[in-house]
Amino acid sequence: MKHFRFSIIFSIVCLALSAYWGFTHGADAGLMTMLKALAITGILAVMEVSLSFDNAVVNASVLKTWNQFWRTLFLTAGIIVAVFGMRLLFPLLIVGVTADMSIVDVAQLALNDPKSYSEKLLAHHPEISAFGGMFLLLVFLNFLFDDEKDSHWFHWLESKLANLASIPAISVFLALISLLVMAHFVPEATKLAVMVSGIWGIVVYIGVQVIGHLLESSDADDEETENNQQGTSIGDTVATVAKGGIGGFLYLEVLDASFSFDGVIGAFAITNDVVIIMLGLAIGAMFVRSMTVFLVEKGTLDAYIFLEHGAHYAIGALAFIMLASGTGVHVPEVVTGLIGIAFIVWAVLSSISYSKKQH
Repeated sequence: MKHFRFSIIFSIVCLALSAYWGFTHGADAGLMTMLKALAITGILAVMEVSLSFDNAVVNASVLKTWNQFWRTLFLTAGIIVAVFGMRLLFPLLIVGVTADMSIVDVAQLALNDPKSYSEKLLAHHPEISAFGGMFLLLVFLNFLFDDEKDSHWFHWLESKLANLASIPAISVFLALISLLVMAHFVPEATKLAVMVSGIWGIVVYIGVQVIGHLLESSDADDEETENNQQGTSIGDTVATVAKGGIGGFLYLEVLDASFSFDGVIGAFAITNDVVIIMLGLAIGAMFVRSMTVFLVEKGTLDAYIFLEHGAHYAIGALAFIMLASGTGVHVPEVVTGLIGIAFIVWAVLSSISYSKKQH
């Protein structure tokens, strides 16, 4: 329970704030509204965890190579970015930029007229889906086209796809084709905006990879220099650790942002109250963070060899669902969450079966 102690305390605080908000705000403020607010907050928290469980597994695959400093930073500064940045400020910025309003005016609109605010945000669902869908799709495709993977879940498929990794930019090629297909089915008025948003998703993914590669290359040079010397200073060690963590930290934050798009949009299908949405999604985001650290410290990824595979297939499914939803195809949030959970459970069972055969 030590891994989830802070998440439980954080959840109690958020639920208390949700109860206070429902009891004191709105035309129907009172006991019944308070109970409704608590129920919706709980539903949103569960929805966020179900949608982002695969995110926790992928986070753990990156986080397991980090030291305690970066893990702590991921749980502190990372959660601030995840909760307030992506689940509160980012939707406000989208409405502000598209409606030519200041962030203060948008915040007042969200608090005083949540229906109009949600309509303005949902009007740009295709662009949001294109950005997040492209980023997640590249995460999935680059996992498939990885010739350095030691294990294959679906061996007959993954081994053949890994052989295609030698083709330059094949992941970007397939992602651009997917974006063109999506743009074909959106209304003419939004085609350009969808294409630009999707390209930005690709640019951000590649940009994070470039930063990470440059930092890793710098680390490799530092290590080679250190190996040629008799000793290593504390300052050099700290610099190397910092460089190695920045690229991964940026990657995890953008990955979390891409997952949050789907959760934020889905939340408005349940309620228009932006405060309740932020509190519910914040609880879910905190539990995902704690779950990530739990998976790392318990060595779960090593114990279940196909768990990371299942998470990436779930990410691929979510990417295609986001792209489809941007064209007007409605996929219930329950289905989206269950697909991710199904892949995770399938991967765990396959890992157990594989371990038994090995023994």
